[in-house]
Amino acid sequence: MENNQNKIEIAANGPILVQGTIEIKHSDGRIEIKEKSCALCRCGHSANKPFCDGAHRKIDFKG
Repeated sequence: MENNQNKIEIAANGPILVQGTIEIKHSDGRIEIKEKSCALCRCGHSANKPFCDGAHRKIDFKG
């Protein structure tokens, strides 16, 4: 049986991990499709928002 469901996991002290195909609409209206997986920033310090760039490690994010 094929699993076509998207999955979302909140990483301890890290990003939101998304598995599956998702559509991201940026604030400028641009649409981006991500296949398979991506990590979304949760700490607010990524230089590549909405995606995680590992900044949570540098600021010792807890959440």
